[in-house]
Formats: sequence, structure tokens, C-alpha cells
Amino acid sequence: MGKKKWIKTLVVGLLLMVFSTYFYTVNSSGLFYFVEGPLQDILRGAKSVDERQPDDRIKIVKIDEKSLSAIGKFPWDRSTYAQVIEKLEQSGAAAIGIDVVLAEPSKNPADDKALADVLAKYSNIILPVQINYPSKQQSAGELVPERIDYPSSTLTTKRDQMAHINVFVDKDGKARKLPVGLPDEKGAYIPAFSVALANLVLDENEKVKRDGAIGEWKRGNEVIPTNDRNQVTTEFFTQPRQKVDATTGYELLSFVDVLNSTKALPLKGSIVLVGPFVTAMQDEYPTPISSVKMFGIEIHANMIQTLLESVFFKDVSKSAGIAIILLISLLAIFLFEKFSGKTALFIFIGIFVVYGLVWLGFYSIGSTFLPLVYPQFALVTIYVWSLVSHYLEERKERNRVTGIFGRFVSKTVVDELLQSGEDVKLGGSRKDISLIFVDIRGFTPMSERLEPEQVIQVLNEYLDVCTKAIFKFNGTLDKFIGDGVMAMFGAPIEYENHPEMAVRAAIEMKSQADILEQKLIKNYGIGVKFGLGINSGPAVVGNIGSEDLRLDYTAIGDTVNLSARLESNAKPGQILISEQTYERVKGLFEIESIGEIKVKGKEKPVAVYEVIGHLHK
Repeated sequence: MGKKKWIKTLVVGLLLMVFSTYFYTVNSSGLFYFVEGPLQDILRGAKSVDERQPDDRIKIVKIDEKSLSAIGKFPWDRSTYAQVIEKLEQSGAAAIGIDVVLAEPSKNPADDKALADVLAKYSNIILPVQINYPSKQQSAGELVPERIDYPSSTLTTKRDQMAHINVFVDKDGKARKLPVGLPDEKGAYIPAFSVALANLVLDENEKVKRDGAIGEWKRGNEVIPTNDRNQVTTEFFTQPRQKVDATTGYELLSFVDVLNSTKALPLKGSIVLVGPFVTAMQDEYPTPISSVKMFGIEIHANMIQTLLESVFFKDVSKSAGIAIILLISLLAIFLFEKFSGKTALFIFIGIFVVYGLVWLGFYSIGSTFLPLVYPQFALVTIYVWSLVSHYLEERKERNRVTGIFGRFVSKTVVDELLQSGEDVKLGGSRKDISLIFVDIRGFTPMSERLEPEQVIQVLNEYLDVCTKAIFKFNGTLDKFIGDGVMAMFGAPIEYENHPEMAVRAAIEMKSQADILEQKLIKNYGIGVKFGLGINSGPAVVGNIGSEDLRLDYTAIGDTVNLSARLESNAKPGQILISEQTYERVKGLFEIESIGEIKVKGKEKPVAVYEVIGHLHK
């Protein structure tokens, strides 16, 4: 491949790679999030039941229709929460999370005091903080709050008893990740509801904390793979609103049942979440695991188990993802330029499949997601470009060959030869063909009377007449021999009627030469005519000459020699054909026998015929 073509291919390939990289880095989710996200969802959803067994320490106390009917419409008196918390504490709950925002003081101060007393009495209670953000941040990656709804000051909640309950959804509206911590107005981080509750049961050396020095979140010594919004992928161990049985679903308790319980509940060591479990309270989100929305309290429960089990699915860093796109792109550029056709197709399929297997392997072994769509987008676009590029190159080469070959063979023959797919082989093959030799009679005397420039002009006009007649009847121009022409019919494309085509071409030459002769007589006072010889039969046709330096596509053999001898015996304006040609065209033209003549190279005289012209009907 030429240097210019390599440069062109490299430039286009790199541009496609840059586009793929841009699409990958355009935002935290990438431009093709609507494809990449669901593919990851499918892979994560393929986990077995054993891998998804919910932690029986996690319980949900649901604010459901039954509780609303018994206790009354929302909001409830805060003393009600205080009573439920007491029941849960007495039952041995290790951690209690109230997923109900209590930002405004109660109309009844006694209610706030009742709850405040319980919060002061027990340190394992977490109240929610709702962080509100503007619709658009000033800079990408920023998390500057517009307003933060803390628990009412009348509840005198301690800082370590507060955690945010924010759920961020991806661009497709699905909740896949939860922020493990978010900055407040001063930049101090508020842990997630799930983080605060998980920390209440984790050992000290396993707790989730933020390392401010390096800006990373860790569970013990393990780095939690968060993105630029402090989010980590949530592993879902339950389906939305899943009923509990031996292997699925977190245990669900109705709020009113807990409130009215008269004896201790089996909650020793449990993490209990209290929150809305009705659609009317508008705390539900689409998730990747089901078409049914999941209540916020269920999402927090699943995130708690994710933290407890330290099951973190992570995306490779953007720099690593860019390196992968670069590697795939450069490999594709090189291979698709080097190979084409079926080989390129197999290479394309191979890279596509192998990278898919690598993607699966990284997920299965290391719970790591490599970018899938973006490297394969680069692969596909570079492959498509290679197809277009090779096609254009082939068309260009085909046109070049057609232009060159078309100087020797008629366009019809060129097209048929290209469409047939036959190779022009080195050496020759035996073919049945017809040969025409043409010579300009009287050319030498004329050239003595004319200026050299005029001689060339006249010669070109006569040779042009010959060439056009040959091509008109699908002949092949073999060569110009001084002021003569050699042509063959029936090669390289075989025609059964090649003798007829040769004779028709000769008649065409003779008629056009007569017209040209009148023009020369008028301009120069002298005219010339053609002498033509035609023979048909077997000859060796092929590429003859030096393989490395020069090849001529020509014919050799006795058939060729006899045709040349007939031409040398033809009088000006005469078309002589051999007996072999005559036997194949008799009845098609007006032909007269002129008897036998002695020709050079033949021991015996040969029968010769003169073509007068077309038959008159």
C-alpha cells in the first residue's frame, strides 16, 4: 500500500477513534448510555438465586395502606414514630432508619419532644436529610446544593444521626447507583442513609468512611469504586415489593402492626428501615431489574446489603477506557487496511466476539465493567470505512485498468472480461480465433510528398479508422506495426461468431477508408487504400515477453502467419480471406473465389477468397 493511502487510512481511522472517545467521555454516562447501561443490567441480572439471597438481618417496616387506614392520613404525629422506635429498640434492633423527612417543627411541641427524647436515648437511630440541587450545576461534576432539608431543630438530632436519602437516576430514568456521601453547604460530607445504617453493624475496621486526603470512599481498607458524583453501583438482591420466603425478599412488617405489638418482635441484631410503601407517597423509582418501580426504602435496603457484603461493581477509569478504545482502533486500522473481503469480515467478527468475551471475563472475575459499546463502535465504524475505502480503491483501479485495456480492446470486451472474473494468466492458451492484418497501400510514396507532421496526422486518421472498426465488433487490438494493424477476434473473450465479426470489421474499415481517401485526394492530391487479410483457426493466445519488464497480449501460430501473408497479397482496397474463414462465413457476405495462390511459408498453394461486401437482400 502506498504511503499516501496509509496516511489517509490512518487519519480517517484516528478521526473515528476520536469520535468514539468523545462519545465515551462526553459525560459521566457516555453518549450511548441507553445501550451500555441496559447491557450491564442484563449481565448483572444473570446472577443466580444463591448469589442474590437477601440478608435476613435487614427488615422493612412499611408505611402501607393498612397503616394509613388505621392511623390516619399523613403526616402522622411524631410521637407515633417515637412509640414505634421504642418497640423496635425493645426487640433488639441494631440499627433503625426513619425514611420520612421531618424538616418542619410539629404543630404540637410535645410530639417533637417525644421523638427528641427517643433520639437522645438511643444512638442507633438515623433520620433523613434531603439535599435539593438546582436543575443544572455551573460546572460538570459539581454537587453544590440549592437547599438542604435537615431534621427540624426541635428534634435536637445529632450530626452522626443524620444521613442523606438522595437517589440519583441515570439519564434513562433508572436508579442504578447511590451516592455514598454528598457534600453539604460547607463541603463537609453527609453519609448516605445506607452507609450510616451499615456502619452501625459493621466492625470498626470495616466501616465505610471517606479518606479526605485522597478523596476516596473506603470500606475498611477496600476502596469503594465511586464515580465523580460519589455514586457506587447498587446490587439488587430483591425484586420490587417482593414477598418474603425462605430465599427471597426482605422481611416486611406493617407499621401499624409494630405500633400495636404487645410483645417483643424477632428483630435482635437487625437493621430496620421505616419508610413509605405506597405509590401515593411518591417515593418510588424505576430500576434496571424490573418494569415495576421500587420504593425508596427497598433501594436503601439493597444498598445496605451491598455495603455489608462489599459487592461493588466498578467501571474502569476513563483513562483505561480511552486506552482500550485506542488499542482496538489502531488494531482495526492496521488489519482492515492490510486485509479485505472475507478475511476482513472474519477478523471483524473475531475482534468483536473476543472483546465481548474479554468484557464478560472482567465482569465475572473482577466485577469490573470495561466500556463495551464505545470500542465496538470504533471497531464497526473503522470496518465500515475500510469496506468503503477498499470499494473506492477497487473502483479506481478497475477504471484505471479499463482505461488502459480499453485502448486495446473494445469497452464491451473489457466489461465482460471484468465481470467474468477470469485472470489474464502469464503464458498462453490455445484458442480458436480470427486474425486481421491491415496495411496502408501507397503510404510510403505519400509520406515522401508530405511534411512529417502531415504524415503523422494522416497515419493517425487511418489507424483511428481501424481501431474504431475493431472495437465496434468486439475485437482486440493486438498492435500497430508501422503503418499496419494486427487485431484478433475471439480472445480474450470467446465468441462463436468471431469470423463473422472479423469480416464485418474489415468491411467497416474498407468503407471508412474510402471516405478518408476522398478527403486526402481533396487536401493533398493523393489517396491511399487498405489491404486486408483474414484467417481463422487455432492459435496460442496469451501474455508473451518478459514477466518482469514487458508483456504483450498477442497471438502466435500458423493461423497468424497465414493471415499476415494474405494481407501482403491483398491489392489496395481488397479484403482477402482464407478457406478456413470462408467456410464459416459463406452465405453471410458477398464473396468471390480468386483461386489458389502461393504464399511464403507454405509448400502448397492456398485457396483464397475476396470479400466484396454485404449481401444485398
